[in-house]
Amino acid sequence: MAMTIDPDACSVCGDCKPACPSGAVVKIKGIFSIDANVCDECDGDPQCMSVCPSDCIQPL
Repeated sequence: MAMTIDPDACSVCGDCKPACPSGAVVKIKGIFSIDANVCDECDGDPQCMSVCPSDCIQPL
């Protein structure tokens, strides 16, 4: 499974991008998203979710 970002709740702060060890977080047209083909949920401890101030990152 993978994580996903709710674009309506995302503040586009960018904290999730450097926190992702697999490089799954991408910014396209000013919106952050998570590539489900790359995301491995950090083996059960999603780093992106732990740093998100908007709580907009959830399991897919």
